[in-house]
Amino acid sequence: MKVVGVRRFGGPEVLEVFDAPEPHAGPGEVRIRVHAATVNPGDRDMRIGAVALAAPAPPYIPGMEAAGVLDEIGPGTATRLRTGERVMAMVMPNRREGGAYAEYVVLPADWVAAAPAGASHAQAATLPMNGLTARQALDLLDLAPGQILAVTGGAGAVGGNVVQLAKADGLEVVADCAPRDADLLRSLGADLLVVRGDDVADRFLEAVPGGVDGLLDGAVIGTSRLVRAVRDGGGIAAVRGEVPDRARAVEMNRRRITPHMVNVPNSLGDQRRMAALRHAAESGALTLRVAKTLPAEQAAEAHRMMEAGGTRGRLVLTF
Repeated sequence: MKVVGVRRFGGPEVLEVFDAPEPHAGPGEVRIRVHAATVNPGDRDMRIGAVALAAPAPPYIPGMEAAGVLDEIGPGTATRLRTGERVMAMVMPNRREGGAYAEYVVLPADWVAAAPAGASHAQAATLPMNGLTARQALDLLDLAPGQILAVTGGAGAVGGNVVQLAKADGLEVVADCAPRDADLLRSLGADLLVVRGDDVADRFLEAVPGGVDGLLDGAVIGTSRLVRAVRDGGGIAAVRGEVPDRARAVEMNRRRITPHMVNVPNSLGDQRRMAALRHAAESGALTLRVAKTLPAEQAAEAHRMMEAGGTRGRLVLTF
């Protein structure tokens, strides 16, 4: 089968197409014939050697989200899915078998869920990891309908999902954005918009005097720079970021602000959340945004585009 991976770590140019043995599903596993795999920032981290890998030898295969057709069910595997069904999955590329940049991936059966009805493979591939990240962040913040959520990186893949899911939860949303993304954020449901930047906390406070009830840092600005925008007793969630220094931690404790770190691998196998995300996509409450599709052979170009920034939605490789 065809896979895209790296023999050595470095820039986008190290991504190559390889031939690899075709895997088969064992007990408790299913196999997906992959038609689409997203390109995420975590793929870059793997490409440059910034994550520990369980694979004993190259090629090391990136890819954290896949969609395609379930074509094999391992012996004795319990699953409601059937062969021939369109499916989607989050994939952990640091495992021995590698990630989603492959024509076939074998996964634990509970990592795989039915794709949203009517979605293309490319659209379905954008949902598992980004949707679970957004859903986990909102669940950690645990805001009640009518409360106010601030979002940085609202035009991004995770941030956009957070905006739409928060609106479906009945929250009021204030999001940061560049002027060119204002119409997009309004279409996703943001109630208030502020200009993005490292000092966006000041603009959140201008928009919501007294502070927001919760904040999701999708742009990875950092808890230390953003916490002043959160009211006493509120919460702040980060998808990545620094550990607050001692002085900031003391301040947050004094103000009873709860920090949350989103760890999306904790949601692997969470079929309840995956089903909820699928229904949100099918109902139109959640938009599956594909920035561009490229053939797998152009993975290096896709990584260059991702690193250049400015894409809205996910870049997707097709197999």
